[in-house]
Amino acid sequence: MAKFERLLLPVDFERPTLGVVHQAAALARHFYSEIVLLHVVTPLSYSAGMLEGGYVPTSRNDLLDELIRQAQKHLDQALTPELEGLPVKRLLKRGDPALEIVKTAHDEKADLIVMPTHGYGAFRRFLIGSVTAKVLHDSECPVWTGAHMEEPVKGEFALRNILCAIDLSEHSRNTVSRAAELAAEFKAQLTIAHVTADLEVYSAPGPHILSSWQRELASSAARDIASLQEELGTKADIVVQSGDVPREVAAAAGQKRADLLIIGRNPSAGRLRGTGYAIIRESRIPVLSV
Repeated sequence: MAKFERLLLPVDFERPTLGVVHQAAALARHFYSEIVLLHVVTPLSYSAGMLEGGYVPTSRNDLLDELIRQAQKHLDQALTPELEGLPVKRLLKRGDPALEIVKTAHDEKADLIVMPTHGYGAFRRFLIGSVTAKVLHDSECPVWTGAHMEEPVKGEFALRNILCAIDLSEHSRNTVSRAAELAAEFKAQLTIAHVTADLEVYSAPGPHILSSWQRELASSAARDIASLQEELGTKADIVVQSGDVPREVAAAAGQKRADLLIIGRNPSAGRLRGTGYAIIRESRIPVLSV
């Protein structure tokens, strides 16, 4: 059974992402979870622009003390309306944000980390923030990242349709199992997607797709997914496409009107597989990496 008893929600006062906060709050209300609200003060925060009331520090230590005091003040008041009625534990840490997020998730026994991707603007739309990338790489628990887009989708967050993208590796069993549990919990429609490689040969007139081999790849993938579903006892819809993995997964999410995309990570390597970051960059809906 899907269950998130404690959610870790890192917050950045300079760039608050309310869409992710609302999603964390919705999950917490559904699961009766505690939210651990974390803010990390870093050396990059050491600027006079961060200080309030015209405060002028006399030394570096004095500056740091004042930054921590003001950060604690912000944290004590942060997101009170959005998290109203929820049990919230507020933590202030110093150091490298990614390291502190991963460490706090471990120390607080968090079941899920919920954070934004921090993609803003025409160029940064294609980037995942370094903190998010490090957390995705190092975290032992699942990571929920908000939609990687400049403007968040408006309206109340709900889970009605879930897309689970798998690569048919050994880890896919765990990915589908987690997706099925979450879909059952929210009574959502589940779809399993797989993207096969394009098979093209190049000759003088140009590239040609080997359609018969392509069809066989798709048929083989569909059989493998059916076998996996029989083993797990799931009855999800199946989508098999060919081409660029991130683009085709995003297209499938749009076609199925998915509210959430679930992808797997390779636990032995402690990182997303090769296309994982690209899938998150391309996604216009939240992504749960398990």
